[in-house]
Amino acid sequence: MTSERSIDFRLYLITDRRILSGTRKFLEAVEDALRAGLKAVQLREKDLSIRELLDIAYRMRELTARYGARLFINDRVDVAICVNADGLHIGQSGIPVHAVRSMVGERMMIGASTHNVDEVLTAEKEGADFITFGPLFDTASKRKYGEPLGIEALTGIRKRTSLKVFGIGGIKTDNIKDVINSGAWGIALISGILGEADIRGTAKKYLEMLG
Repeated sequence: MTSERSIDFRLYLITDRRILSGTRKFLEAVEDALRAGLKAVQLREKDLSIRELLDIAYRMRELTARYGARLFINDRVDVAICVNADGLHIGQSGIPVHAVRSMVGERMMIGASTHNVDEVLTAEKEGADFITFGPLFDTASKRKYGEPLGIEALTGIRKRTSLKVFGIGGIKTDNIKDVINSGAWGIALISGILGEADIRGTAKKYLEMLG
């Protein structure tokens, strides 16, 4: 792995502008997290048209560059290339990791969403740089993926892969230590940050807990 593709972040923010509290603007909310020291953001707004997504991706690229943070685009290889993103994040229903790797080569990092050991092993074999694994705990945004997998499943996954693993799903300040002690490199959050009134303060607290 080249230094450009090193996983040098442990808090991974995934966007969902629909959960923002009040009238807070989307980019302002993300900037609040970046001000706290956040170094990786995944733009995941699947309901937008391609033109809308591309427009917000350009603005997100400017914002993340200003704070020295990495920008990942969910599934859309074309958008990632257009805005010169740092990487892509691939879901199980998206283009396979090996196909994405063949398109972007080594110039972009690739993260993959996984929910079981077979998906983890496939992601590693096909060239992913890191994975999210979950849902670990109950959370509304992940209920469509079934029952929470739990900490024991995360512990087992860490024994099967050399990839950096980010726990996802229902992670809060009161269970983050269990996630990290079970072998996760970091955590991925959506509502855990964007759903809070004090986004900057919350992001800073998670970063301090991750060390």
